[in-house]
Order: sequence, then structure tokens, then C-alpha cells
Amino acid sequence: MANSTHVATLTDLEPLVGKSLGTSDWMAVEQDRINTFADATDDHQWIHIDLERAKAESPFGGPIAHGFLTLSLLIPMWEQILKVDSATMAVNYGLNKVRFTNPVPAGGKVRLDATLKDFEKLPKGGVQLTVDGRIELEGSERPAVVVEVILRYFEE
Repeated sequence: MANSTHVATLTDLEPLVGKSLGTSDWMAVEQDRINTFADATDDHQWIHIDLERAKAESPFGGPIAHGFLTLSLLIPMWEQILKVDSATMAVNYGLNKVRFTNPVPAGGKVRLDATLKDFEKLPKGGVQLTVDGRIELEGSERPAVVVEVILRYFEE
């Protein structure tokens, strides 16, 4: 079960700077998801979709998920971590840093661990959160992805 943060308003987040917001549940990255991502992005590199060749020739011993697939899973995992009752809208504003530090094998499981790095009030309302995220790979001490993500939340 996910370890999450639940607050009433956006301003309740400000005192949480520097603290963990939580950790999502594990999410499986199955070969079907990898193949679907390859089709959606036209990235059909053999290390992702050719099981036999990946087993025979890849230094990873089998197919691996695209780094950007693993990164994209940040969103469903993030939704498990932070709930703000007063928020009417949230948008992804961007990324400051991303590193793909460990390949995710087909069938592997990942989860997001998030820490609030910065809280900033926006001039026309809302807040901007900068979050340090680690997409962890089950069974590995080294994360699959290290990311600094920027999110904007708004209230009515």
C-alpha cells in the first residue's frame, strides 16, 4: 500500500519542504506495456521488443523498458503519493534533471519515492512544487530513474 501525503490546502504543503511525501505502490513493467510504448513512440529498438535477440546479444540479458516509458510512469505513481483536497487542477510543468541510472527489465517492478524540494507561490495563484523523485527498481539498490520534476497546482 502506498505511503502518501494528504493535505487540505496548497499552503499546507509549504512546511513539508525537505520532507518525504511518500512512496507509491510497486508497478509492473510487463513486455506488453513495453511493446505498446514502442508502437506509440515509434521506438522499436531491438533491446526493447525483440526478446530472442535481447536475450542473446544485449548486455542486459533480455529486453528492457524504454527509459522514457519508465519516466512516464511517474505520473500514475505520483497520483498515489500526493492528495490536496482544495486543488482543482494540477499540471506537469517540466523536469530540471533526469537520469536513467538503471535499466528496467521486462517484468520488473518500479515505484516512486518523492521528497518535496521546493514550494513557490505563483504570481497569479497556485503553487509550484519541485520534487526530487527516485523511481526505484525492485531488488536493486540503484534506482532506475532519478528525476527533479516541477508540478503546478491550482485552487479555485
